[in-house]
Amino acid sequence: MKAVLQRVRSSSVSVDGKEVASIGPGLNVLLGVMKDDSEEDMDKALAKIINLRIFADEAGKMNRSLLDVRGELLVVSQFTLGASIKKGRRPSFDTAALPEEAERLYHYFIDQASEKVAVQHGVFGAHMDVHIINDGPVTILVDSKVL
Repeated sequence: MKAVLQRVRSSSVSVDGKEVASIGPGLNVLLGVMKDDSEEDMDKALAKIINLRIFADEAGKMNRSLLDVRGELLVVSQFTLGASIKKGRRPSFDTAALPEEAERLYHYFIDQASEKVAVQHGVFGAHMDVHIINDGPVTILVDSKVL
């Protein structure tokens, strides 16, 4: 599983001009499920994501986690995180999971996260407009295979 985390003041997702999800302060998570991913990969990555100390404490130092600040998650499916650009000019998405399995694990991640923090999410497979007001900006890449 690959993810791009962005610390946000707020974030929202719209499909066909209609807002389907929005959060206040927290993390926007662009989530890409890869072919060899499992529920264990989702669990490892989720534990890392919600416990990363990337929110400011009273001294302004990144010393608090999403759990500590009671922040929210906005999870957006992003199969293009599996892109390979080694050959030619057109990305290959061969490492991305097939849609059925990717959707299952995407919803598994959301369900598991919902047990720990407030979660909103986009629509799997839809063309989405993602609106982000970055906080920092702070952007972190997560790969479950190297955790």
